[in-house]
Amino acid sequence: MSQNFFQLLKNENPLKIVGTINAFSALLAKRKGHQAIYLSGAGVANASYGLPDLALTSRDNVLEDLRRIKGVCDLPILVDCDTGWGSGLNISKTIKEMIKAGADAVHLEDQVSEKRCGHRPGKEIVSSDEMEDRIKAAKDSIDNKNFMLMARTDAFSKEGISSVIDRSNAYIEAGADSIFPEAITKLDDYLEISKNVNAPILANITEFGLTPMFEINELKNSGVKMILYPLSAFRAMSRAAEEIYEELAEQETLKNKLKKMQSRDELYDVLNYHMYEKKIDDLFSKE
Repeated sequence: MSQNFFQLLKNENPLKIVGTINAFSALLAKRKGHQAIYLSGAGVANASYGLPDLALTSRDNVLEDLRRIKGVCDLPILVDCDTGWGSGLNISKTIKEMIKAGADAVHLEDQVSEKRCGHRPGKEIVSSDEMEDRIKAAKDSIDNKNFMLMARTDAFSKEGISSVIDRSNAYIEAGADSIFPEAITKLDDYLEISKNVNAPILANITEFGLTPMFEINELKNSGVKMILYPLSAFRAMSRAAEEIYEELAEQETLKNKLKKMQSRDELYDVLNYHMYEKKIDDLFSKE
C-alpha cells in the first residue's frame, strides 16, 4: 500500500519529491525507486498547454493531468494549486476536487491571484491575513487525516527572512501542515526558518532559479525535511527533444542518435505492454 507524506517524512530525512509532468514520467520515477512525486503548475502550463507560468491555466487543467498520473501511478503526489483559483468557496472546491482526483498533498501560495513564477521579478504577495483565510478555507475542506496541506510563501524576496518566519507560523496556526519558503538563497536562511518554525520545511531546488543547487546533506543540516525537484526531468526531456528535431532538420538519418533513445523494448517494459497484450490474447483465444 502506498504511503502518505506524513509516513514518508518519518522514514526519509530529507524526503526527495520529483517532478513528473505526465503519467509516463510518473511511471519512470517509480521504476527508479522514488517514493514521492510532484505535479507542477508551471509544468502543466509549459508541457500540456505551451504557456508560461503566469496564471494562464485553470484548476481543471491541473486536475486533468493529475487524473492521468494517478490513473497509472500510486505514488504519493504533491500538487501545485497556485493561489487556489478564487475565493474561499473556490479554494474549498479546489481542495475537494484535488482529493477526489487522487492528490495526497497540495500547496497554496501567498502571491496575488495574477501570480508569477516564484523565481521571477515583479512578484506581489497578499497580506498574511488573506493567506490565512485561504488556508482556513482549504483546511475546512479536508476530510482525510493523511492529506497534507502545505503553505508556500513568496515573502522572502519582498519582505525578508523575518517575514517568512512570521508568516509561516501564522500559516501553521491557520492549519497548514508544512511550509514551502520560495526562492531562498542561503543555507543559513533555511536553518533560521527551520529553527523558528515548528513544521516540516521544503526546499525547492529548481534549476536556473534563485536558489542555488544545494546538495542533499547541506539541506539536511539546515533543517530541511523535503527537497523538491519540480521540473528537472522535463528540462532534460525538452533538451533531448530539441536535439532530435535539430538532427531531423539537418541530417538524413537518426542512426547517430539511437543510443540516446529509449528502445521499444524498454518502453514496453515500463508500460507492462506484454501483460496487456496477453489479456487481449486470452480474452479472444479460441477454445
